[in-house]
Amino acid sequence: MSANKTPLTSISKASTVEEIADFWDEHDLDAYWDETEEVIFEVRARQRRRVTLAPEIYEGVAARAKAVGLLPETLINLWLAERLEQEKAA
Repeated sequence: MSANKTPLTSISKASTVEEIADFWDEHDLDAYWDETEEVIFEVRARQRRRVTLAPEIYEGVAARAKAVGLLPETLINLWLAERLEQEKAA
């Protein structure tokens, strides 16, 4: 780590998210538990919307998603995003 970079964490002394990930890939939190402290933070996630699908449509999507290694929700979002882009280009 260069001298002008401030560590992002006190435990790993890492200055990038990648360095933090590398540190925790090689270390166990149990060994550092006494160095941790409780924190409170707020997460602002964008609200998700639900769409109801006919059971036979969902079954088809679920089978296709499994075949390509995705969650059905992920596959549906990808398909809809592609379709919206096609509509925008038309």
